[in-house]
Formats: sequence, C-alpha cells, structure tokens
Amino acid sequence: MIRSRAHRRFYGDLRFVIGVLLVIASIAGVWLLVASSRQTSPVLQATRTVLPGETIRSAELQVVDVGLGAVADEYLAPHSLEPGAVAMRTLSAGEIVPLAAVGDADDLHTTSVVIASSAIPADVKAGADVELWHAPPVDDGRGFEEPRILVADAVVADVAEEAGMLAGGRTEVEVIVDRADIADVLAAITGGDAISLVPSGAGS
Repeated sequence: MIRSRAHRRFYGDLRFVIGVLLVIASIAGVWLLVASSRQTSPVLQATRTVLPGETIRSAELQVVDVGLGAVADEYLAPHSLEPGAVAMRTLSAGEIVPLAAVGDADDLHTTSVVIASSAIPADVKAGADVELWHAPPVDDGRGFEEPRILVADAVVADVAEEAGMLAGGRTEVEVIVDRADIADVLAAITGGDAISLVPSGAGS
C-alpha cells in the first residue's frame, strides 16, 4: 500500500514538473518571438518612383531600419548597392528595395518608345502600369478596325502633351515595353494605327 502511494506520488510530481517545463518553454518562445520582432535591419528605401532601366543612385534612396526578420537578406542593404545598378522593374516611392528588383543593365529585357495618342486617361502619369491597345486603319482609310490589345504590360516613362494647333489634342507618351514587343509597337506606329493607353486592371 505504501509502495502504491509512493508510485502515485512520483507520477504526480512528474506531471507537475512537466507542466512547469511546458509553461517555461511557452514563455521563452513568446519572449524570443517578441525579441526577434524588435530586431531591425538597415535597408534601402526608394524616395521617388524609379522606372525600369533607370540607374539606381543613392540620391533617390534613403536608409531605413525595418524589422524584416528572416527575410532581411532579400532586400537591398546600404553596402550592397553596386555602381551602375539599374531597376529591373518599377520601384514605387516609399518601397523597400528588394534585391530581385536590382540588376545589371546587360540583364534588361526592356526598352522605351514614344507613341502619340489622343486617348490618354487623366490619371496616367509617369510610373503607371498600362496596357497598349491599337486599332489598325481600314483599307479605305475612313475609319479603324476594332481595337485589340497590343502590349499587355507596359510602364509609362513620361507624358508630354504636344503644343500647337496642329497637335490635334494628341499627347506624346514614352512607354517602356519588353524588347520582344518593340517590333509590333513600331509596326503599329508606322502603320498609322490608333493607339490608346489603358491603366492596367481598369477592365477588371
């Protein structure tokens, strides 16, 4: 009888010790989580919109301390900016710069082209993501065919409204497109197609 009571007492004490250890482990885990969330890393943040192909200079970057945790190595640190590095995609003002968005000019697959259009939405500004639509002229020259998409993914580099009475309300827009699309864009321009810019996602 005495042995049975001692046996129960032993397992009761063991369960108590295990419970205390679990509580300690839980508290330690929460403490480590809070401590890691308070740790910050210096990374670079864009102070203005940087377009694809633009050289990334320190003048348009600032150093910020951000708690990124385990993904800190995926962002551009102050010491990691190489001379001549360019933006591989649009970097928005205020965006923390990912390493994947920075590269060498030789790795770029985009180029820019200037188009003239009378159909430019008022909210299309430099840095905007747009689609290019075109309508080829009909054979008799009295109108245009149904509009169709020309480039599904382009970026506006600059918008400059043409001056003078002969401009006819047209606007010249410099757009950045993939090099694979440039032949189609130039063919549409030289062919007299009516080209329009549509903000990406406007039809969704």
